[in-house]
Amino acid sequence: MSGARIFIGLGANLGNPLETFGRAAGLLSENGCRVVRKSSIYKSKPYGFLDQADFQNAAIEVDTGWSPSALLGLMQRVEGQLGKKVVRENGPRVIDLDLLLYGDLVQNHGETPILPHPGVVGRDFVLLPLCDLAPGFVHPGTGKTLAEHLSGLGETFGTGDKEDWP
Repeated sequence: MSGARIFIGLGANLGNPLETFGRAAGLLSENGCRVVRKSSIYKSKPYGFLDQADFQNAAIEVDTGWSPSALLGLMQRVEGQLGKKVVRENGPRVIDLDLLLYGDLVQNHGETPILPHPGVVGRDFVLLPLCDLAPGFVHPGTGKTLAEHLSGLGETFGTGDKEDWP
């Protein structure tokens, strides 16, 4: 396993997100990604394209030997297995998996995936679940903790509702 703290974001607003998140975590586990911890699931208003149902968002911490690019490929295969279809950017979806953080790795000069994920620091629906798992984790691009980023947000999308998954 990598030893790096690796965080994956999950989002959905179609179908049964709780069930889909469980299936996604199971498929990742079956393919060499041990799920270390799961956040609560948070409800949020849509981001970008507003004319759609509210989303449910969560994060998982995984331990794996997969490289970032191989892990991203696995995540995309899992999305496909679960029926993800991109109708439009930021549109409705049955599942969205994002590689948010891969330890202290910073990749942003043409490498895939870009790490940390560019949406981590400005979105409460990403930071809330991450702070369930690792509020003191230092974002390698900014030097601030995830909790500091969350407390410094101006615009929020969260509804304040959360629940735990089965």
